[in-house]
Amino acid sequence: MKESDLIYDWNVVNYDFSRDESNHPHPIWFDDETLRDGLQSPSARNPTIEEKIELLTYMEKLGIQKVDLGLPGAGPFHIGHIDAMLTHIVENDYQIRPGCAVRTVVSDIEPLVDLQAKHGMQIQASAFLGTSPIRQYAENWTMERIISTAEKAVSFAVDNDIPVMFVTEDTTRSKPEDIKAVYTRAIELGADRICVCDTCGHVTPNGVKQLLTFIQDEVIPDAGVKRRDIEVNWHGHQDRGLGVANNLAAAEVGADVIHGTALGIGERAGNAPLDQTLVNLSLMGVINNDLTLLNEYMLKAHEYVEVALPRNYPVFGKDAFETGTGVHASAVVKAMKKGDHWLADRVYSGVPAADYGLQQVIRIGHMSGRSNIVWWLEQRGYEVSDDLVAHLFEIAKSQRRLMPDDEVKTAVDEFLAS
Repeated sequence: MKESDLIYDWNVVNYDFSRDESNHPHPIWFDDETLRDGLQSPSARNPTIEEKIELLTYMEKLGIQKVDLGLPGAGPFHIGHIDAMLTHIVENDYQIRPGCAVRTVVSDIEPLVDLQAKHGMQIQASAFLGTSPIRQYAENWTMERIISTAEKAVSFAVDNDIPVMFVTEDTTRSKPEDIKAVYTRAIELGADRICVCDTCGHVTPNGVKQLLTFIQDEVIPDAGVKRRDIEVNWHGHQDRGLGVANNLAAAEVGADVIHGTALGIGERAGNAPLDQTLVNLSLMGVINNDLTLLNEYMLKAHEYVEVALPRNYPVFGKDAFETGTGVHASAVVKAMKKGDHWLADRVYSGVPAADYGLQQVIRIGHMSGRSNIVWWLEQRGYEVSDDLVAHLFEIAKSQRRLMPDDEVKTAVDEFLAS
């Protein structure tokens, strides 16, 4: 039987992911914010420079196109780390494009002038400024002041040959006329990249589509430039748990760059998880990156940033491809016994483990069937007997959780020794 006949995919019914590349500066790219926005997590540990370089290397190997290296305005320590990572990028001829987050003040952008000259490469200045009415009210800002602030920062960057991405904070709660005014002025001054932000995790997928459509159909054309000459970035957060869904909506409606962080780390509830975004766009056939190292990257991010990786975290949590349920395990085991790894990876999983360097795991516990036990024993080279299976089955049924492998092994060894 053909593989395509085994899964009826409702996801593609009346759905078409279409993108006219002539209207965009490049295909869909990704910007990894782990080393900047991710480190704003209240639980995050700032990794050593050696650890940051290792994480950066994973980004490069995974084909991630852009990276935010940090916030130079935070002081000399952070500039030193940014400098070291730029050195590594240049010396190893990495293709990933570096950028730094900066406030819309000249003093934040000035270090990039020296870093560009030292390393002989462009460093994107991601200049952010709040635009929502609630932020304006809290800060006692006016739109006149916001635009004036933007003008000074963007002009300084452009005059010093620093590529500018103008970032409107809290775009998803900003008024259309304010969004249009500030983006138009930034574009007029030479910013060829804009970033639309769901800073407070407010928006739903419909809101993403409405907002990005407005920017692409009204703001950019009315600024007197063509859509393909402006790189539109989308930056989302997880406060309502919609980070991945919103990233997908942004890609569908035409965003050029999707932002995210490893494991969704970031301030408050975190940023949109870049890993889950990559997995979904890969399964949708939108991207073809080799993601077999993605699990290693997530484990390293978990280790170096010291932010929790829940056992039930999608794809990369310890439980993601494990089962101890009899019916489920039986189906996986039958597929494995057919020698059909494609089937075993999908019969009880919406994500194929092998695509991410992982595999299905059969465990033993109180909901297990005998097939779990037989498979576990066979995979570890034990001789399977009815008495041994019955003994383990009785033990498993008395458990309140799945048994760790060492507990099962101890039970087997004690039975065989008796």
